[in-house]
Amino acid sequence: MPQTTAESPVRRQRAQLRVRTLRTDRWWLAPAASFTGILAFLIYGFWAMFDPSYYAAPYIAPFASPCLATSCPEGATFLGWTPVGDWFGLSPSLLILAFPAGFRFTCYYYRKAYYRSYWLSPPACAVQEPHKKYTGETRFPLIMQNIHRYFFYVAAIIGLILFYDAILAFRDADGNWGHVGLGSIILLVNAILILAYTFGCHSCRHITAGRLNNFSKHPLRYKLWTFVSKLNARHQQFAWASLFSIMIADFYVRLVAKGIINFPFA
Repeated sequence: MPQTTAESPVRRQRAQLRVRTLRTDRWWLAPAASFTGILAFLIYGFWAMFDPSYYAAPYIAPFASPCLATSCPEGATFLGWTPVGDWFGLSPSLLILAFPAGFRFTCYYYRKAYYRSYWLSPPACAVQEPHKKYTGETRFPLIMQNIHRYFFYVAAIIGLILFYDAILAFRDADGNWGHVGLGSIILLVNAILILAYTFGCHSCRHITAGRLNNFSKHPLRYKLWTFVSKLNARHQQFAWASLFSIMIADFYVRLVAKGIINFPFA
């Protein structure tokens, strides 16, 4: 192996393929599926930001929760808290979506997914890529990925709020407990998937036991780390399951709010 010296440094470069691909399988299916799934989420999220039908007591659409504006319908606000005024009458989704979306799109797993499907860096193993240089996440805009750990704290709070909303969904329109509708189940399943995805995050795993040199001196943090690690092992599955579950749950509530689905059977 050549020695690295001041006079003759070893320059590491990316492997350059002389052909488009060395693969013989349908390698493009995975990046194509990722491209389609993420694009669907972006299109739906953009539509949801401007759709006013996000509340049908006791259901609130996940993309609009927590509802923090005074323009929110009665009963939709989180604990009656409205710190942002009427927000010009715009949908509360405009206030909320930036945080879970920022957490999701800086996620370590999703970076792999959209780097391959959108950035083509690389689209798959042993497949030629269009980029001549590789700077990783050291330059704008990809350096912004490093704020992922900060998005985690807000995403965790929103995830817990969605779970709170799911519990409230087991009431009827008059606030009496005991209602079990399809919407109640959908919102509960979505909240569980969102929490599993959020707390299975690599940043959460580091927060629970990062920088520890001796687990035996920190038994509680070790137990938390063990639990988070189990979620982390399924992070990819939870990432995709929660991506679609939140769209399904959000769309279902909007259908109820629009009267397309009759609430007594919802």
